[in-house]
Amino acid sequence: MRKFIFNTTLLSALFGGWGTVQATRKGPRDWRLILMWVSWGLTVAIAVGTVIKQAQDQNELED
Repeated sequence: MRKFIFNTTLLSALFGGWGTVQATRKGPRDWRLILMWVSWGLTVAIAVGTVIKQAQDQNELED
């Protein structure tokens, strides 16, 4: 779990969601808002995948 909490890639992706939340609260509700949420979701998914892949690679090196 610690590998997820302290990974800067994942933290950056999560904090990047703040802009999406602000745009949802204050901006117009149109197709661009949906694209912002999809983009943010993909960014978080890629960050999680990167952390998992790094952990697997590290475990292979230790074996």
